[in-house]
Amino acid sequence: MTLENVRYLYGRVSIDPDVCNGKPTIRGKRITVHTILDYLGAGESVSEILRQHPSLEAEDIPACLAFASRLMDQRYTLQKIA
Repeated sequence: MTLENVRYLYGRVSIDPDVCNGKPTIRGKRITVHTILDYLGAGESVSEILRQHPSLEAEDIPACLAFASRLMDQRYTLQKIA
């Protein structure tokens, strides 16, 4: 893994094409932002997520939410295909 392949967002979320197929992960670990958002969406508490994934830090959870919020702030265009 080279430094050019890794981008850090918010100091907590990283994107590396060699880790989890380039999906956003928590600090380069094999825990995706998507996984954390799914847990939260299912009603899991932050303390339960941290218990299940002891390598996470409490600050990682709000970083996932901030990352997702930043994505939703983008402008999207729908295209009709066929």
